[in-house]
Amino acid sequence: MTPDRPLLLNAFAMNCVGHINHGLWTHPRDRTADYTDIDHWTGVVRTLERGLFDGLFLADIVGAYDVYQGSLDITLRESIQLPLNDPIPLVGALLPATRHLGFGITVNLTYEHPYLLARRFATLDHLSRGRVGWNIVTGYLDSAARAMGLPAQPEHDGRYDMADEFMSVAYQLWESSWDADAVIRDRAARVYTRPEAVRPVRHHGEHYRVEGVSLWEPSPQRTPVLYQAGSSGRGQRFAARHAECVFISGQSRDGARALVRGLREQAVREGRRAEDIKIFMGASVVVAPTDALAQEKLREYIHHASPEAGLAHFASGTGIDFSRYGMDEPVAPPGTGRAGQGDAMQSAVKLVTGGPRPRTRRELLAEMALGGRYALITGSPQRVADEMIQWARDTGIDGFNLARTVVPECYDDFVDWVVPELQQRGAFKTAYAEGTLREKLFGEGPLLPARHPSRSIKANP
Repeated sequence: MTPDRPLLLNAFAMNCVGHINHGLWTHPRDRTADYTDIDHWTGVVRTLERGLFDGLFLADIVGAYDVYQGSLDITLRESIQLPLNDPIPLVGALLPATRHLGFGITVNLTYEHPYLLARRFATLDHLSRGRVGWNIVTGYLDSAARAMGLPAQPEHDGRYDMADEFMSVAYQLWESSWDADAVIRDRAARVYTRPEAVRPVRHHGEHYRVEGVSLWEPSPQRTPVLYQAGSSGRGQRFAARHAECVFISGQSRDGARALVRGLREQAVREGRRAEDIKIFMGASVVVAPTDALAQEKLREYIHHASPEAGLAHFASGTGIDFSRYGMDEPVAPPGTGRAGQGDAMQSAVKLVTGGPRPRTRRELLAEMALGGRYALITGSPQRVADEMIQWARDTGIDGFNLARTVVPECYDDFVDWVVPELQQRGAFKTAYAEGTLREKLFGEGPLLPARHPSRSIKANP
C-alpha cells in the first residue's frame, strides 16, 4: 500500500508517570517513573530523532483529577498525571541533545499573562533555533481554577473568547513590536538596536491591558508553531482561525473524516488554505515482528494496565463521576441525575451521553482495556504501516500523535520496526529537512504566512 503523502509523526508524552495508557508504570520494563531524571528524557528524544520524528508533543494540566469518587485517591495511587512537572524547563534541558526534533509544549493560557508567556516562548525559539510550538489550551479542570484562587473555571465559550484576545496580544508582541531589521549590532556606531524600529504594544481589551515593548528581539519563527486540540464547535472555530497543527482523538473513521473536513472548510472561511492546517490523530501502537507476537505483547500490556484509572482520567474530562453509576446503568450528562457538575470537555461529554443511547460504565471500561481510549493499532510492522496509511487515506489526517505505552521500548520498537516499513513505502521521510519546525512541517518560510489572521494585527497602529 502506498500513501497519498508522507505521514507526520509526533511522540505524545507528558512530564509525569501516567499519561494516557494508565497503569503501565507497573510493567517491569517500564521506566516512566524516571521522569525526573534528565538522562531518561535525553534517551527518549535521541531515539525519536533517530527515527526522524517531527516532534515531541508534551501535554500538560494545571490541576488534578478529582471528579472520580470525589477524591484524588485513585489519581494518587495510579499516578494519573500526578505527580506532574512543568514541560517548559524540560524542553530547555533537552535542546542540546537534539538538532532537528521539534517540541510542542502545552500551556494553559487561562492562568497566564500574554506579556510573560510570549517571552518564554521567544526565549525557547531562540535557544532551539526555531524548533518550538505552543499547544494552546484553555483548560477544563475546576481543580485548576481553585488552585489559582478562583471558585470555578470560566465557562467554556468564555474561555475561548479570552483566548482570542490573548492571541491578539501575543501576535502583537511576537510579530509587530520589533521590525525585522531592528537589531543591527553595529559596534563602531554603538548601536545594537535601532530605536525607531521598536514600538510598544498598547492593548486595552476586555481581559488584558498591555502597554510596553517586547523585551526580546525577533526569534527565528517569531511566533511558535501553533497547535490546538479543541473539538467543540467553539474550539474548532478557534482552531480554524489560529492553529497550524490540530490534534484530534477518540474518533471513529467517519467521525474523524467529518472533523477533518469541517476544520479545513472553516480555515478557508478564515481566508486561509485548507492545507494550512496539519491534523494529527492520537493513537497507540503495539508492534512486534509478527502479528502473533504483537497480540501476545498486547495481552501482556493489558495485564498491567488499569481501565479504572483510565475511567478516572476520563471522568475529569467529562465532569461526570462514573463511580456513581452501576456497571450497566446509562450515564447522564453533567448536572443531571448522578453525573456530577462541571463545565469540562463538551466533545467528551457528547461522546458518552449522545448518540443513539448513553454509554454505560461497563462499556467505557471495556474501551479502556489498555488504560486509555485512543485508537489502538496492533500487529507486525507491515500491518501497523497498513493501518496508519489507511487511516490517513480514509480520514484526511496528516499524521499521528503516538501515545506511549511501555517506555522506552514503545519508542525503540516503533523506530526500529515501523519507521523502516513506512519509509520503504514512501510513507515517511528518510531525512530531515533543514530549517525551523514551521519550515519542516509546511515547506515554506520560518514565519507565519501572510494569509494567517495574525499578520493583520499590528502593534500600536
